[in-house]
Amino acid sequence: MTTAARKNPSEVGRLLRGWREQRRVSQLELALRADSSARHISFVETGRSRPSEELVLRLAEHLDVPMRERNALLLAAGYAPRFRETPLDDPSMGSLRAGLERLLRGYEPYPALIVDATYNVIATNRGLAALMGSLPEELLARQPLNAMRLTLHPQGLAPRIRNLREWRGHLLAQMERQIALARSDALRELYEEVAAYPVPAGPADAAGAEPAEPVPYFALPMVIEHDGHVLSFVSSISTFNTPMDVTVAELAIETLLPADPATVKYLQSNAG
Repeated sequence: MTTAARKNPSEVGRLLRGWREQRRVSQLELALRADSSARHISFVETGRSRPSEELVLRLAEHLDVPMRERNALLLAAGYAPRFRETPLDDPSMGSLRAGLERLLRGYEPYPALIVDATYNVIATNRGLAALMGSLPEELLARQPLNAMRLTLHPQGLAPRIRNLREWRGHLLAQMERQIALARSDALRELYEEVAAYPVPAGPADAAGAEPAEPVPYFALPMVIEHDGHVLSFVSSISTFNTPMDVTVAELAIETLLPADPATVKYLQSNAG
């Protein structure tokens, strides 16, 4: 047991109670899910009982606690972290990196990117690079590149997005849901930053702009001007099933699917 855990045996209980209340689950409901008792859950939360390592993991699983925070729960209970966090450039991650690169290349000419838990860009393909090619150098020079900043910054993609208010609202709502699930201070700081960006007048707001011909989209698209054309994309996000590494658990692969025939035609005709 760690010294911190000995000095503060109720820390894991406080953390578990916070996750349970955030998930709006009663002690009885959690006990039934985790094959325990409401009395034992109460004792754990008040520090009267130290949970076993197995119970900590079961409770975390049923409370949908992110993998990084499961390690924090284990440490608070006096156990070693269960899940490693391997840098993506570690040699042991070679097969993963190669697979991700093949996936990105295989999706071309359509845009795709890989981000981490705070939307920092890990990798992109040529389809996305083409969309970002006209962004100012000072914005691209800020490292690490962040997908939310690049999209919503007044000098980023935002002025070219025809339905910016709708798309911005979608992205901010997505971040709010993730903050509620992950309780990430870094993600909240990013949210507060991008939510405070002024909303530039997009192409559709310009005086005298012709209204776009309505298209029956199957999901909310990002409609963006690019090189004299209007392109439409819907976003799909994929994550790994049953990850055993924090780094892998926090990766997300976002693909932008053309939402109309004109976008497909333009991208395919410019592939090369």
